[in-house]
Amino acid sequence: MQTSKEPITVDFHFDILCPFAYLTSRWIRNVRDQRPLTINWRFFSLEEVNLEPGKKHPWERTWSYGWSMLRIAALLRREDAALVDRWYARAGSALHEAGQKPHDPSVARGLLEEIGLDPALVDLSMSDPSLDDEIRADHERVLTAGGFGVPTLIFENGHTLFGPVLIDPPSGEEALELWNMVETASRYPNFFELQQPKGPSQMQAITKALEPYLTGRDWKSINRGAEVRFGEGAN
Repeated sequence: MQTSKEPITVDFHFDILCPFAYLTSRWIRNVRDQRPLTINWRFFSLEEVNLEPGKKHPWERTWSYGWSMLRIAALLRREDAALVDRWYARAGSALHEAGQKPHDPSVARGLLEEIGLDPALVDLSMSDPSLDDEIRADHERVLTAGGFGVPTLIFENGHTLFGPVLIDPPSGEEALELWNMVETASRYPNFFELQQPKGPSQMQAITKALEPYLTGRDWKSINRGAEVRFGEGAN
């Protein structure tokens, strides 16, 4: 298989709440280990895009599950983009692999300590409203491009792709094969969609892959205004 060795940069918009964004982040990190790829971690809020009428915006709450974890990420990004990478990897693995609750402030403090960072960053992030402006700017960038969720990739040529959506992220040669497909698609401005339908067997596999997330979450999963149901009878 041939793969380009030219350096490339991609903006990866994520919300730590999203299991599919986390699984895709595992794949793209593996690609980065094998070729000259720079990942700029950018933000998106599922809480905001799925906000129910009459409810407070996530930045108007003292603590909001996904938004508050992004506040921590935004604070870290000001110091060093590599810290965002570490925080997303650790908080994401806690929720989506171990079924823990990084959206709980006390758990978030412990996770920061685990990766050698100051747990006081949780409280610092809550006291700086300018972080909300940075998260909103990233969020609006996706919406302006016509996006609606994560994972969203924005390439250097400005082409925006939603996905790839994965439940078993490939590694090694297979990761590069998938990357070649995605990078090629980014060069076709009129390519819009290629999707596998989710029948009963696919939903069963998705539910099994997302078991830790379903254990750790304290919210309903929403996709474009509709609640996503997992397990028997899911649709």
